[in-house]
Amino acid sequence: MESNSYQREREIAMYLYCPFFGRVLAFLQRVQISCDVLLPRSRSLAPLYPNEAMAFSATVFLSPKFSLPKVSPPSYLISKFRHSSFPIRCDFSSDGTVPPSPSQPPLHSSFDLRAYWTSMISQIEADLDAAIPVAYPDQIYEAMRYSVLADGAKRAAPIMCIATCELVGGDRSTSFPTACALEMIHSASLIHDDLPCMDAAPLRRAYPSNHTVFGIGLALLAGDALFPLAFRHIVGRTPNSLVPPEAVLRVIVEIARTVGSTGMAAGQMLDILPAVGNEQTDVMTVLEKKFGKMAECSAVCGGLLGGAGKVEIEALKRYGKALGVLYEVVDDILLEEKRGIWSNGQSGKMRSNASVVMALGMERAMEIVGELKEKAKNEINVFGDKYGDRVLPLYSFVDYAVERGFVVESTRKAAAAATATTTENCNSGSS
Repeated sequence: MESNSYQREREIAMYLYCPFFGRVLAFLQRVQISCDVLLPRSRSLAPLYPNEAMAFSATVFLSPKFSLPKVSPPSYLISKFRHSSFPIRCDFSSDGTVPPSPSQPPLHSSFDLRAYWTSMISQIEADLDAAIPVAYPDQIYEAMRYSVLADGAKRAAPIMCIATCELVGGDRSTSFPTACALEMIHSASLIHDDLPCMDAAPLRRAYPSNHTVFGIGLALLAGDALFPLAFRHIVGRTPNSLVPPEAVLRVIVEIARTVGSTGMAAGQMLDILPAVGNEQTDVMTVLEKKFGKMAECSAVCGGLLGGAGKVEIEALKRYGKALGVLYEVVDDILLEEKRGIWSNGQSGKMRSNASVVMALGMERAMEIVGELKEKAKNEINVFGDKYGDRVLPLYSFVDYAVERGFVVESTRKAAAAATATTTENCNSGSS
């Protein structure tokens, strides 16, 4: 029979499991408790728990320095991953110091992923806007533009392509046509995924999905039209003076392989089949093909355009796949935390069999997050010595996938909001 003290320690530690560790550290900062007092005891508790983070969490709230806050356990479970202002790692050496992570070199504190990301969104959206003008028959172009230029889009695939191109020394301008094409491909896949015969999603990013607005037939055609437009955009806009034809051809082959029966189409097919069970191999195969392949393609295309070698391309391929699956697993966890999101329509998805949390449970899903995060960072260590700070965006993408430390806002939406505010101020001043 467990003692009340041991049971209390274990329950508290479980509620503050690793992904919520940022809450513990933030609380420590607020109450100004010295970690020097707590670390020795956490090491003594380590044998009782699966990892040091849980032991440290238990130590914090069992310390005589303060009493346990009167908060019910479920409140810990509904928060999102928190972005911390300093690295979190709970490995302890024999002298009590915290060693640096072996999977990631020290990042310059001046690097701002949000600024890096948002600095490119305006040009990406301007290029997409110009690439899909309204022409006859206007209905299909309106449907294409509705999804490609939708508010709430993060433009993750284009940003990844640009970052890997710059990583290996390529010029940013060489990657923009392919970056925009990847967003077209991504949008087309989402249009088709949302259809009633697929995921049956009435919403996409909290807005009505394409078929909800334009009807199933027109949505299907809009997705079909975006695929060839993406290839035409790459061929017609990539500067021949900077990118050899062989590299452009390899990019096209990579995208075709990604969207076809070896990639996203296969992943979607497996997802809608009832045969997807509770085995990790089944669920992870779906995620790798449906989500990992797109991130892998984005990373590889940028590398190809920038002139990366064979070894570098293989590293980018493994990195991209791990990152894409990581992002989706974290999404599954966040959705599970918000109990009821499946029924209140916020996510939009009505039918999908590939959920790591549902198939394997929350604990295993969190373990997979840690494994994928480490794998993704390990794959790009090869670039550190050669390219220096140019690798920082790639490390930061991994952290963002887990922590979601900021929201990427469409520049079109931000500009509209700014215009509305200015107009309102002018009207107020004239009245």
